[in-house]
Amino acid sequence: MASEENTKRVLLISNSTLYGSGYLDHAAAEIRDFLGATTQKVLFVPYALHDRDAYAATASERFHRMGYELTSVHRASDPKQAIRKTDVAFIGGGNTFRLLKALYDFNLLDVIRERVAQGMPYVGSSAGSNVAGPTIKTTKDMPIVQPTSFDALGLVPFQISPHFQDPDPNSRHMGETQEERILQFLEENDTPVAGLREGAMVRVENGATILKGSSGARIFRKGLEAVETTPGQRLDSFFVTKSME
Repeated sequence: MASEENTKRVLLISNSTLYGSGYLDHAAAEIRDFLGATTQKVLFVPYALHDRDAYAATASERFHRMGYELTSVHRASDPKQAIRKTDVAFIGGGNTFRLLKALYDFNLLDVIRERVAQGMPYVGSSAGSNVAGPTIKTTKDMPIVQPTSFDALGLVPFQISPHFQDPDPNSRHMGETQEERILQFLEENDTPVAGLREGAMVRVENGATILKGSSGARIFRKGLEAVETTPGQRLDSFFVTKSME
């Protein structure tokens, strides 16, 4: 297990577009640093949106400007083989339920897990970050379709809750806050949750889990007070379970 954890390379981005900038502009420098100059092929997984052709065109143009060739798995005759042959997998944002259902429909979860365990870099954004956790139970999305299971890739040992918004004390909205919903999740589940604010990213590499980006994250654990974290901080200790100690 230790060897696999040291090999695993994962970059999870809270949001694809940050206010005032274009698609992945705020994450471009981190993506380039993560992938390096030797990457040849990036395989895009566009299943979270309905118009996969348009989505793939947007991702292809943006990655081309970063210096990478991107193709889309939805155009592959054999999606599993496409994942086996690519250098990098990038799963974009959209509806998490639709994304996970497609990953089940095409039987792609196991092959993605295998390739990541072998060292293939995985980049996820929004819904693509959601599915990197053990389940998608902390997504904010509406269940517009029903996947086979809520169980996801399990590339990291904690739940992701992208687009995390702090409660607004001046708001007259009386519905539940995102924090309240995460706390409800922890009433029924033991898995820690990383609430990633927009602009935040989590980078897993060389056995370390580090918060990156321009904003912080709020870490929630069952029976404990929530913890504020800042960019550059290691997060590993927050996600150690009793069985791992």
